[in-house]
Amino acid sequence: MITRTAIFEGRVTPGKEEDFFGAVESRLAPMWADFPGACNVRWFRVNDADADAAPIAMIQQVDYPSRAALAAAIASPQRDRARALTLELMQMFEGRFYHLISGQDELVNT
Repeated sequence: MITRTAIFEGRVTPGKEEDFFGAVESRLAPMWADFPGACNVRWFRVNDADADAAPIAMIQQVDYPSRAALAAAIASPQRDRARALTLELMQMFEGRFYHLISGQDELVNT
């Protein structure tokens, strides 16, 4: 299983929180679920953190069965549409987003 995690570091523009997170839930999350090969989609609005933590507003994760499935999803038109909407929503966000890949394709017996 491979997990691609998006970290939204920063904060939603004050006064735009409901617009931003409402659009994530109603418009963007369904697009993520439509990525080819997506097994599980999760997103979390960060409500609290340690005092010295980086300012993370949201974390999004999508699981894929393999690196090949992840590559197909990234190359898909569904991802292109989701990225366009993400960039639109980033106009209500003061910060950046980036991705982390974790997991492995399969266990190897030795």
